[in-house]
Amino acid sequence: QVQLIESGGGLVQTGGSLRLSCAASGVTFGAYAVGWFRQAPGKEREFVAARRWSGGGEYYEDSVKGRFSISRDTAINTAYLQMNNLRPEDTAVYYCAAGRPITSTMRTARGYSYWGQGTQVTVSS
Repeated sequence: QVQLIESGGGLVQTGGSLRLSCAASGVTFGAYAVGWFRQAPGKEREFVAARRWSGGGEYYEDSVKGRFSISRDTAINTAYLQMNNLRPEDTAVYYCAAGRPITSTMRTARGYSYWGQGTQVTVSS
């Protein structure tokens, strides 16, 4: 059984940083890509970032480029989304996902088979 458990969300001021964690069981991030998506109130879920370690590929939504980055700790099979210089418009529920998307689906929800429960990120102005 696959489980993705997110943590690390919270309330932060504009310009602050948070690191979201996605602890996986039943899948290994070396073999699976990780994607991060977010959903703000009243909006559709949108792509934030994705990374595939086997075969390469690292993708970021334009508004987060240079501010967000994905990494992993292989020893504990956990992926991270480091978020720096946060803005109020980054406020959303953030979801991690795991899957084996092809390049054309790395930025789409349908590219991922497994999803976490979400963690709230709130950035105050």
